[in-house]
Amino acid sequence: MLAILEEKKAENIVILDVRRLTWITDYLIIVSGETTIQIRAMAEAVIEQFNSPPFSIEGFETNWILLDYGDFVLHIFLPEVREFYNLEKLWLDAERVSP
Repeated sequence: MLAILEEKKAENIVILDVRRLTWITDYLIIVSGETTIQIRAMAEAVIEQFNSPPFSIEGFETNWILLDYGDFVLHIFLPEVREFYNLEKLWLDAERVSP
């Protein structure tokens, strides 16, 4: 999946291991894209790669797309929206994993 995101020019990829902090998911993957068209293309490419829809899709027509695959949740943001919500700070206690 990371290769697909990189192919679609995802920026600032951050993977957070949240297993010891929540039961909701194991990993949060946070990436940025420059335009709404780009972030939608990233989401569509990930969905296509997994060959099945995620458990939940949020914000597909907006500037923040969330794909919930159970074991991981992918957040795809426009940079200004990512900065505003600052999930990395919210999950500051999570361990960062190298992509």
